[in-house]
Amino acid sequence: MSRDSDVRPSGDEALPGTLPEALRAELIAFRRDLHMHPELGNQEFRTTAAIKARLEKAGLEPRVLDTGTGLLCDVGRREGDARPMLALRADIDALPIPDTKSGVPYRSTVPDRAHACGHDIHTTAVLGAGLVLAELDRQGLLPRPVRLIFQPAEEVLPGGAPDTIASGALEGVGRIIGVHCDPKVDVGRIGLRVGAITSACDRLEVSLDGPGGHTARPHLTTDLVTAAAKVAIEVPALLARRIDARAGLAVTWGRLETGHACNVIPQHAELSGTVRCLELAAWREAPDLVHAAIDEVAAMHGAKTVIDYVRGVPPVVNDAAVIDLLAGAMTARRGSYAIEDTEQSLGGEDFSWYLEHVPGAMARLGVRTPGDTARLDLHRGDFDADEEAITVAVELFTASALLDGNHP
Repeated sequence: MSRDSDVRPSGDEALPGTLPEALRAELIAFRRDLHMHPELGNQEFRTTAAIKARLEKAGLEPRVLDTGTGLLCDVGRREGDARPMLALRADIDALPIPDTKSGVPYRSTVPDRAHACGHDIHTTAVLGAGLVLAELDRQGLLPRPVRLIFQPAEEVLPGGAPDTIASGALEGVGRIIGVHCDPKVDVGRIGLRVGAITSACDRLEVSLDGPGGHTARPHLTTDLVTAAAKVAIEVPALLARRIDARAGLAVTWGRLETGHACNVIPQHAELSGTVRCLELAAWREAPDLVHAAIDEVAAMHGAKTVIDYVRGVPPVVNDAAVIDLLAGAMTARRGSYAIEDTEQSLGGEDFSWYLEHVPGAMARLGVRTPGDTARLDLHRGDFDADEEAITVAVELFTASALLDGNHP
């Protein structure tokens, strides 16, 4: 990762495209409106309409995705222009949890719905970057076209990215970048990492069946409770011995349900959980390994299995050259002191599907107010973000678009 200077760049070196104060205030208001009206995956009709209206007001021509929510919009692209575009991606959906914040005027107005993962920040930042880049294009200062991607349903496995790609999101795109809010990083800073920055995440549903019977005579039937307990305990341990530990393949159960009476051995048991994996190659092997381990343990106890292994998302694997682009952009805007290294997360992100087709990278966007000790985490009802992060992300995106023009 290139970090040539630890000081803020001088005025002579500054790139155009910083965020005007009036637009900054408008974007904060836009974000708060989204925050008050969160919509779940593939239901983001109001959100899509609001983004579309603002882009059209700027003279742009957004196109709603074939799925009915989300949209694409090109900035600076002319007919016959074959230059590869840089894509800026935002996810626009919210979570099915209540907003428990107090003391803020933009608390969610929709019961059991909240922007608790920062997608409202991501969306507003890409919108703001598109508006700034459109103005630069009118001034003849945009070196190559840029595509804005407003993607629905990131929170719904396997994510809205595959449908977005099927709608043509990556046609003509050479690189793609995005950000994700990080409440562990101070606002004004970003976290970068070459290679995997998130993990693969799949969903696992297991049904176990047997004839049932009396708890006085477990030897005459299949002891399904014991079988379910053994699957829950032994499958993760067995997998740990069948794949390189550095791959980080882990099965974690979130639900085990069986039985209705203390003296009845049940006929049916269910387990639900997730499969997470640090490495892409191991993730490709995971379904076969998990199936074999479950069948093996269940068979030892005479239980029949039905396994529903739902593919989620592969790891987000950041391209080194695109990380250099983001590092150069942040250095140009705020100096390399505003960049920090970040660890690989065990969370999943469907941004990874784009990287199956084109090189790209995701940055951690600091959203913690410096000095704040609340330690708010993502996917909590009280999550909030320092809105200065919008300015930081807009400037990162616009600088990346300008510097990307220096690449072939």
